[in-house]
Amino acid sequence: MSTTGKNIGLIVLGAVIGAAGFGAVMNGTRLSTIVGIDSGADLKPAQAPKASNEPLYWVAPMDPNYQRDKPGKSPMGMDLVPVYEEAGSAADSGPGTIKVSPEVVNNLGVRTAMALRTSMNFEVRTVGYVDYNQDEIAQVHPRVEGWIEKIYVKAEGEPVEKGGPLYELYSPALVNAQEEYLFALSRGNRDLIRGAKTRLSALQVPQRTLEELRKTRKVQQAVIFYAPHSGVVDNFNIRQGMFVKPGMTLMSIGALDEVWVEAEVFERQASMITAGLPVSIQLDFLPGEDREGVVDYVYPVLDPVTRTLKVRMRFDNKDRQLKPNMFAEVVIYKEDTEASLTVPKDAVIRGAGSNRVVLALGDGRFKSIEVKTGRSDGNLIEILHGVNAGEEVVTSAQFLLDSESSKTSDFKRMHVEQQGNADDMSMDALDMESLDMDGMDMDSLDMESMDMDSMSLDGADSEMKQGEKVDL
Repeated sequence: MSTTGKNIGLIVLGAVIGAAGFGAVMNGTRLSTIVGIDSGADLKPAQAPKASNEPLYWVAPMDPNYQRDKPGKSPMGMDLVPVYEEAGSAADSGPGTIKVSPEVVNNLGVRTAMALRTSMNFEVRTVGYVDYNQDEIAQVHPRVEGWIEKIYVKAEGEPVEKGGPLYELYSPALVNAQEEYLFALSRGNRDLIRGAKTRLSALQVPQRTLEELRKTRKVQQAVIFYAPHSGVVDNFNIRQGMFVKPGMTLMSIGALDEVWVEAEVFERQASMITAGLPVSIQLDFLPGEDREGVVDYVYPVLDPVTRTLKVRMRFDNKDRQLKPNMFAEVVIYKEDTEASLTVPKDAVIRGAGSNRVVLALGDGRFKSIEVKTGRSDGNLIEILHGVNAGEEVVTSAQFLLDSESSKTSDFKRMHVEQQGNADDMSMDALDMESLDMDGMDMDSLDMESMDMDSMSLDGADSEMKQGEKVDL
């Protein structure tokens, strides 16, 4: 193989080793580089005041996992840093603890809050629609065949008062029943009178019509029917002169003194909703005004399409400002009866598979730990596991601290198995694929076979000149 080929091989090998070394350095970049501070002084693995003048061990500045029991050099050629025993229990901090100088804490704007046991106030926000109180809707049906002679209500939505006339109905069956009643009155037979009167009542003849019939002793060809209670006419289905028969719905009357609001909540919120909870609504029709109500009923079946649960609420409406089919913004209030361990919601760092918080251990020490979270009321979030009451958690700048702490954290999110050691370092330690130089196929490099063990470097550049192009 020519000398030029050997030179090219050395250049390729040097470029590969140099790129691997540069990648290892970049993987060790610390938070101190980001915030512009001294990596060896302001931010480092937590070191409490020395309980002894003797170091526990020496650690690589760029890789806290690289530890030795005596001074020396790191794989990157840097002096190892001594680590001393902390005053107190070092086990309390554990792996993943970092120490930050007061100046950096101030520059980062680190703020903390205490984990406390407190009752959480939940607000379930949703939307709903105003509807009639279905318990107070009266359906108007005829009980005999006949013809509508006159209508006192002209259209749907018209208000009516209890006892107000609705329509007049001519029916041969009603005429015959009246004649039987008058015949019983003329005979003076109490049993006949009682039977005839009962039949008229069963046919919905109003009491006032019976009284008038008893006084005048004259049959009324068209009988007037009256509203059973006050409200608004809905489902208006009759016209003057129309033939009607039993089973037909002539109209319905809905009361507005009290209305329902029906809303839907998500499946994850359903467990918090129970009958009796206080509710408030806001409507565009009444800007800036809240109406107070109560949860009346939680439906037992989940909608299979929307995966929501329907909730019914009651609201007083004496002023009749709430009208059916109005859109309402609903807030359902739920207060816990038992205290829960909580931290501010902003303190939780959410990940794909886990959640974390950064503990403030005091004296500038911080540690990122994994937690299990529960419910949230928008401001606080419940901690089921991982934090104890009274511990301080970071609520600002926690992402930077978490990134640094995670390098040596006990859950080792970014841990890579160490390959080899400083005394017996291989290419794997530089994040390179296994490389056997003796068995390398030089043909793949478009080079003649060469023996790397016996290659002489003398005169490697004897045939190369400055500025000369080299094809790789």
